[in-house]
Amino acid sequence: QVQLVESGGGLVQPGGSLTLSCAASGRTFRNVATGWFWQVPGKDREFVATISGSGDTTYYADVVKGRSTISRDNAKNTMYLQMNSLKPEDTAVYYCAAGSVLGPTNIREAYTYWGQGTQVTVSS
Repeated sequence: QVQLVESGGGLVQPGGSLTLSCAASGRTFRNVATGWFWQVPGKDREFVATISGSGDTTYYADVVKGRSTISRDNAKNTMYLQMNSLKPEDTAVYYCAAGSVLGPTNIREAYTYWGQGTQVTVSS
């Protein structure tokens, strides 16, 4: 069993930056792929970024590619998502996910464990 807790969300102005953290407890997640998804009201949870267990493979959704960086510190059982040049359309609840049976993937259903989410609001 893995418990995930996101932090770092909040209100940020357009063009600003934010770093989200996902702390894992319970069974170590160092050998499993993890990812970030976002969700806005009325829409499905959508893929943002994913990273392999070792951290050497990453994939990004086109909407965040080039202005976001996913990383992990397995010694701290923590994953991060740094987002730059934030836009109002980045406003969403961000969820971390772990335990993908497919490795690093954008397929939501592949992930076994989910956090409760952290709200990110991009507004002036």
